[in-house]
Amino acid sequence: MTPGSRVAHPIELRSYEILRARLDGTSLDTARLPPLTRAVVERVVHATADIDYVADLVCDETALGDAVAAIAAHAPVVTDVRMTAAGITTRNVVCRLGDVDPVAAARDGLTRSAAAVGLALDEVGPGAVWVIGCAPTALERLLTLADLARPALVIGLPVGFVGAVEAKEALRAAGLPAVSNRSEKGGAAVAAAAVNALLYEGLNP
Repeated sequence: MTPGSRVAHPIELRSYEILRARLDGTSLDTARLPPLTRAVVERVVHATADIDYVADLVCDETALGDAVAAIAAHAPVVTDVRMTAAGITTRNVVCRLGDVDPVAAARDGLTRSAAAVGLALDEVGPGAVWVIGCAPTALERLLTLADLARPALVIGLPVGFVGAVEAKEALRAAGLPAVSNRSEKGGAAVAAAAVNALLYEGLNP
């Protein structure tokens, strides 16, 4: 193994064999996808055992390629909550949720996750990879700060019945480089899987 490379566990390799076999020859066959999109989609399906994500995820191959390059150039990775951060094991990440004063956030009309976006942006500046897997309000706040954040990529996969679909629609409408999905599904594990796919591409180019 070369320095910085990654070797997958046999269980992971078997999981990929199973998901590809189930999709082979169907309308959801991931072999038809561009390579980075395929890497993201398959990593999410592997993490969730939910094949519906093949049709649900929205990726842009050019944006993914640019994000891999930004990651290789040591762009910061920012997460909305600690659960999302916990799923990213090959890179130190920024998560400022624990630094938020809940009283001050409420006074400003913000959730803690939304307030944490502002604190993280103050720390990392423009050009970061933003990974949002839990809080639609964090994604909404990032969109209001997009001109300052100028993200290398937004992985916007918040989960929930309130605001999640709308926040992801707004992300796509904003024209930012992004990974999103159309449904109410998402979550910390999903968002972490998506960014891990890109981090692993950087380790094994």
